[in-house]
Amino acid sequence: MNKEMITSKQGVYLLTLFMIGSNLFMGLAPAAKSNAWIAALIGTLMALPIIFIYARLLSLFKGRDIFDILNLVFGNVLGKIVALAYIWYPLHLGAMVIRDLGEFFNTVAMPETPMLLPMLFMGFISIWAVMAGVELLGRCSKIFFPIVVIIMFITTLLVIPYLNFAHLKPVMYDGIGPILNSGFDIFSFPLAETVLFLGVFSALKTETSIYRVYYSGLFIFAAIGVLLTLRNILVLGGDIVSVVNFPLYVEVSRINIGEFIQRIEVSVATTFVITDFIKVSVCLYVTCLGISKLFGLKNYRSIVVQTGLLMVLLAYIMYENIMDMIYFAFEIYAYYALPFQVILPVIILVIAEIRIRAGQLQTGKRY
Repeated sequence: MNKEMITSKQGVYLLTLFMIGSNLFMGLAPAAKSNAWIAALIGTLMALPIIFIYARLLSLFKGRDIFDILNLVFGNVLGKIVALAYIWYPLHLGAMVIRDLGEFFNTVAMPETPMLLPMLFMGFISIWAVMAGVELLGRCSKIFFPIVVIIMFITTLLVIPYLNFAHLKPVMYDGIGPILNSGFDIFSFPLAETVLFLGVFSALKTETSIYRVYYSGLFIFAAIGVLLTLRNILVLGGDIVSVVNFPLYVEVSRINIGEFIQRIEVSVATTFVITDFIKVSVCLYVTCLGISKLFGLKNYRSIVVQTGLLMVLLAYIMYENIMDMIYFAFEIYAYYALPFQVILPVIILVIAEIRIRAGQLQTGKRY
């Protein structure tokens, strides 16, 4: 029996912080400019059916993770082949998030600091967290979530004098097309990235409603995402939001009240580190879990250090510069991630439902 357990509240907090990750700090749907907040709402609507698919898989195979499900649905050989996709995807995604953090410190927060240092720092603390287990991640999320919300609330109050509602106009000036495209980007980055929780939520307590956890996390993130996107637009304007790399940091850096309250962008950097830590740790955990299941290892912890260092190395070499990173994130990633996020989960669920109804597949908790 899986001894590591997390509660429903911890699951919701973990899911929400994972989705915040580096995504809000890079900006949601910058191409939509002043309509980015509408794109965020559309992206949330797009995510509703795929979240149902994730939750349905977990409810069918209670207590099992994605790698157990693949083995049951496809068999030992084909299941391991498909499992390679869900080992590579979190490894690559975790490396992307680490690189986001490195570029943030290198270009904005601490430009004199070598980019590798914050990346190694993130790698090491994520290795420590995953070595401690998913239960620790659940407890950390319960502590960090209120901190992130309080920082966002306080900074929202402080930017009120800088809000300019004229920046919301014109609405849908270029039509609905660009907004739909941006909504799809948000669906993929970060909402459908929660496919990785098929490897995490096997640790949820058995009485927990997986649908409630998934949808609660989605709606909390949607509320935060729309609020912060509106904040960025109202303070900076849609044109500026579409070209700066970290609009939330730039927005907060403008706060200067009475020459006393200023230079509080460190609070944004703090939330960036917290949410990136959660996201990288989840990615590392799922990667190590998959490798251990693939090779029949007794415990995933035996490969956490090696895999974590590999993730940092991949993050360091994967892009030439920040422009390459931005291009991949907003132009290529949505299509690259589609098989992992949508196509494979749909295929897995369809085959599972058919085999269950045919009496060829047994579900339930693994002991």
